[in-house]
Amino acid sequence: MEKSSTLLIHFDKVSAAMANEIKEALNANDVEAKIDAMKKAVMLLLNGETLPQLFITIVRYVLPSEDHTVQKLLILYLEIIDKTNARGRVVPEMILICQNLRNNLQHPNEYIHGVTLRFLCRLSEPEILDPLVPSVLSNLEHRHPFVRRHALLAISAIYRLPGQAGEQLIPDAWSLSRRRSPRSRTLLPAATVSSCSLRRAVAYRLSQADHVPDWGELHQMTALDLIRKACRSNPAEKGKYINIIISLLNSPSAAVVYESSGTLVSLSSAPTAIRAAANTYCQLLLSQSDNNVKLIVLDRLNELKSSHREIMVDLVMDVLRALSSPNLDITRKTLDITLELITSRNVDEVVLLLKKEVVKTQSTELEKNGDYRQMLVQAIHSCAIKFPEVASTVVHLLMDFLGDTNVASAVDVVLFVREIIEANPKLRVSIITKLLDTFYQIRAARVISCAVWIIGEYCLSLSEVENGIEVIKQNLGDLPFYSAAEEVETADASKKPQQINSSATMSSKRPVVLADGTYATQSATSETALSAPPVLPGSSGSPGNLRSLILSGDFFVGAVISCTLAKLVLRLVVVHPSKAEANKYRGLADHDLNVTIGTIFISSSPN
Repeated sequence: MEKSSTLLIHFDKVSAAMANEIKEALNANDVEAKIDAMKKAVMLLLNGETLPQLFITIVRYVLPSEDHTVQKLLILYLEIIDKTNARGRVVPEMILICQNLRNNLQHPNEYIHGVTLRFLCRLSEPEILDPLVPSVLSNLEHRHPFVRRHALLAISAIYRLPGQAGEQLIPDAWSLSRRRSPRSRTLLPAATVSSCSLRRAVAYRLSQADHVPDWGELHQMTALDLIRKACRSNPAEKGKYINIIISLLNSPSAAVVYESSGTLVSLSSAPTAIRAAANTYCQLLLSQSDNNVKLIVLDRLNELKSSHREIMVDLVMDVLRALSSPNLDITRKTLDITLELITSRNVDEVVLLLKKEVVKTQSTELEKNGDYRQMLVQAIHSCAIKFPEVASTVVHLLMDFLGDTNVASAVDVVLFVREIIEANPKLRVSIITKLLDTFYQIRAARVISCAVWIIGEYCLSLSEVENGIEVIKQNLGDLPFYSAAEEVETADASKKPQQINSSATMSSKRPVVLADGTYATQSATSETALSAPPVLPGSSGSPGNLRSLILSGDFFVGAVISCTLAKLVLRLVVVHPSKAEANKYRGLADHDLNVTIGTIFISSSPN
């Protein structure tokens, strides 16, 4: 594994006799047997076997084969084996191999040409490459672009050999590019000359600046790579290439556009250049359908936000257009970037767009609606914290989602309401009114607890206190909660079968809340009927949720209701102008409070 290789295959079927089997198959005249044997030989070599006895056999029986598959496997075999002896010199048998490679470079089949040229790119022995250089150069004139392309790559690889070996093998690489036919001259400077002579390649690049936008994608990418190399070697000349890079921002290739934007940012910190790159990233964000591409572009925008925040602030609305993506990771990253770019100048536009997105989640049926709405609520919450003046424009809209089926989203809304009502006294009356009107829609216990606390804390005027008590009573329904019959059924259903007799005896002694708020045994209240849950105004016939939560055993909600009712009753005594009316109202409220507390006590009692 310490050697480099372009091929790696796991092969664990190694046996001592396999090498002899491979040798016998290679000696045969059957082409299919040779192909199978060569595959096994390659896999054994890749897994650490040396197989020195096969080399002569392959030279004698495989090298002359005309089959394309055999020739390809031969190339893979030659790439893997050691081509030098212990003293570092090329083994003599490689002379025969060189002759075969030369024949392949003159073969009438283009595929054999290309495979052989690609193999030469992986060789590092000048002794093997030296006799093959003329044949490689002759392939620059080949009629097929597939061959010419691989000839260019081979020349580039040979010229990059360590030390001076490459320059000695092809000393006139640049002049060769100037003497070649037009169809090869357009390729060689773009793909090879940069490794032959950076100075000359840069000069050629600048001379062709007007034609770069018309080049193909591969050549434009190579040109960008050349520009980056030139700027690293001579940073003072960055300005020469800015116009060329900007011209590539309009390339039809998304890859070229992306690389051009990154190159532009790395070469220049001028506001014009950064703005052009940021605009290009935003266009890619909208034009590309691949989610991975969008996430990569968002990462680049996030980097620009960190280093050039002033410029990115002006593009915040363009970034927000990525919210149209159905992918939650993209929307989450988009909102994270946006929230750090909000200022007093753009907060109104941002909040308006977020409000529209919240409304869309209500009117359309999308899979991401619940989680997406939660993200939007959190984003609006952050905006309202930083800029309290926008709270009034969003708080009433968000309160429509207090009854959201997505509990996390509803919790975020009620926490937002709690914070806004504390921080903005001018909004308290309107928020309380809205909360009392929509209270019947709330379903989640945690949301109800927070909403009830808000009612008890911020209902300050007489009308607000009376409405608050009335709304809670309507949601609780008629009292008492339990009848004697339901108490027996509840007790029986909750006990195990083997405990039925004992539970019936115990339940007969269990106290029950009567209509007057006192307690009695079930035998004394056998004719008391269970009050049905109330049907609330505007609730489409659905019962109040407070009652169902308490009957289901949510004692925390019951405790919050009891505390809130007590708080509202005490406040009513203070704000009511008539003491007699206040005491009368207090008596009725005390009755409801006692029944609620009694129900919680009875429901939570083990007996």
